[in-house]
Amino acid sequence: MLLKSEIEDVFHAQQVALKKDLLTSRNYLVERTFKGKQVEVISGIRRSGKSTLMRMIMAHYAPNVVCFNFEDSRIFGFDVTDFKRLDEIIGDGHPVYFFDEIQNVDNWEIFVRQLHERGEKVFVTGSNASLLSKELGTKLTGRYLSHELFPFAYNEFLDHTKQENSLVSFENYRKLGGFPEFLDTQNTDVLQTLLRDILFRDIAIRYGIRNTKTLFDIALHLLSNVGKETTFNSLRKTFDVGSTNSVSDYLKWLEDTYILFFLPRFSWSPKSVLVNPRKVYAIDTGFVQANTLSRSADSGRLLENMVYLHLRQQTTELFYFREKGECDFVVMEKGKCKQVIQVCEHLHSENKNREIAGLLEALQFFGLEEGYIYTLDQEDEFVVEGKKIIVKKVRAVMV
Repeated sequence: MLLKSEIEDVFHAQQVALKKDLLTSRNYLVERTFKGKQVEVISGIRRSGKSTLMRMIMAHYAPNVVCFNFEDSRIFGFDVTDFKRLDEIIGDGHPVYFFDEIQNVDNWEIFVRQLHERGEKVFVTGSNASLLSKELGTKLTGRYLSHELFPFAYNEFLDHTKQENSLVSFENYRKLGGFPEFLDTQNTDVLQTLLRDILFRDIAIRYGIRNTKTLFDIALHLLSNVGKETTFNSLRKTFDVGSTNSVSDYLKWLEDTYILFFLPRFSWSPKSVLVNPRKVYAIDTGFVQANTLSRSADSGRLLENMVYLHLRQQTTELFYFREKGECDFVVMEKGKCKQVIQVCEHLHSENKNREIAGLLEALQFFGLEEGYIYTLDQEDEFVVEGKKIIVKKVRAVMV
């Protein structure tokens, strides 16, 4: 519990700090309008721009808005009983509330529900998808809309760095990624510190992990192997973890904090989806290269990672396909296959048959007439076994 005067000092200081200039517009703001009285929940990895996005949204509601950041170290110890004091400090006449990193306070959803029942519009952000969804599901069922924010997409990267769409700028994007602060400094310490902070503060401390070395080793191993298959059992053996349940927990926490994503292999059987190997992808290619010994040979897998992130921001109904061959991405929509995509950095005589064979197998399996191969800088179109194969530049898809 904090003194009311302590909360009040921080509240007023934060309102002054909100008057910073805004920079890069986000796709999420352009593509959505926030109507109705539902609580708007924005989740995403730390330092991805959630606070900036919130300030941009606030501009649409000015001047009668209020914001409070629960990540502020000056309010360490803020608990659910302090919400009453905060409400008194804020006062009346603020129909829109913005709360940043609210998952830091246990039982926060009780206060948010009170505001919702008073008819107030509430926006909240958080950097742990599971914690947010757990609390929302208990107290705010049917009262909220969920959104995710990722680091800059390619067109946002171009806007932020003042570059034109070209092969050179796309290669820069693959190398640097989309974390705003890192793009401004290009200091790898920014992304290395981010990884350490998330692993220690958001996972190890929160979940009482004593053996942090194993957590770090697994995270770095997976970051070094984006685009590859992995299983709980293989990780258990590699890192000598006591049980597959422990490995499962580690991976869930890494995914909840948006460091990593795990793409399931497609199957019509839900049980097979659960037990089959999953492919691992990272939140950002710059994040991968800052925290691993990435080599030029990894460039194709980084390109695949970029395509995954592009697709993942559009849908969560994503799989990879593997039977005799492999197809990198299967995009589903309401239980039906909408699109199959192969990613190949450079399509040439040595890999063409293999890449096309995996794509054709997926097309035949799902009964589709055309499929796509995304490449670094090639475009083409041809018919193989009655199926149309469309070769496209990745950057043309992303802008």
